[in-house]
Amino acid sequence: MEIKYFRLIKAIEEEGSIANSADKLFLTQSALSHQLRELEERLGFKVFHRKRNKWQLTEEGTELYRLGNSIFDSIEKGFRNIEKLRTGSVGTIKVSTECYSFYQGLSVFIQKMGLLYPDIAVDLILEATHQPISKILSNEIDIAVVTQKPVNEALLSTEVYEDEIFAVVHKENPLSKVEFVDANDFSDVHLIIHSFPIETVSVYDRFLKPYKITPLKISAIPLTEVALEMVDANMGIMCMPKWALAPFKLSDDLEFKRIGKNGLKRTHHLVFRKSDKDKKYINDFISNFEEEFSKK
Repeated sequence: MEIKYFRLIKAIEEEGSIANSADKLFLTQSALSHQLRELEERLGFKVFHRKRNKWQLTEEGTELYRLGNSIFDSIEKGFRNIEKLRTGSVGTIKVSTECYSFYQGLSVFIQKMGLLYPDIAVDLILEATHQPISKILSNEIDIAVVTQKPVNEALLSTEVYEDEIFAVVHKENPLSKVEFVDANDFSDVHLIIHSFPIETVSVYDRFLKPYKITPLKISAIPLTEVALEMVDANMGIMCMPKWALAPFKLSDDLEFKRIGKNGLKRTHHLVFRKSDKDKKYINDFISNFEEEFSKK
């Protein structure tokens, strides 16, 4: 049964007659009479009792009227939901991390997001690096990549992937001879990091600080290429996950050494505000991030 017939029944019932329904449906009285006659012939029963002052639904017509209203309500609800989805699919997401090395690979991911979701704009907020949690709470960013799950009722987090940090050393460095690098081994090394403060560097915060060990010398080198050149010249060591160095051409003289007997592993979390959990564009970002980076 076509939707036009339900519209016809609804209009006649609510307007009282075909004559009163003509303007509402933008059709002539003759056209509506033809539609109703055609419908009743197809159904094999009367939909209305015709009376001079008012038309009344038959019992069968009443059921059709109720069914029509249910259909129209469902259609209206469906369009409202579609509008919500469309509205929720548009937005700007400001992203930051707790460490500059985490930005490795993010630009490629953002480019993919731009192709898949052109209505979602993703901005990297470098100024929020090292303090992303406080920036989320102050609404300066929307999502943070961190390695420690925050304890705050206003925030939610999802575990994305685990990686392992290795010490990158030159083959002539004394540490190349050990099975794994112990905390005490760092007392005599020149540690090359990406940036200060040292408390934001995973190898220090998670591995050295508990033993109250500080490397002999610490240098902040923002460019990974330059840091690798220094290690290749045996001027120090650096600590990085292997995936972060994958885009670079590494010298054959460099070796990866495990940090600690069981390795220095960390779990990465995406953190966002609880108030944003129902926003579709936020969920689209998170689901795609999980799919992309869980491969590491």
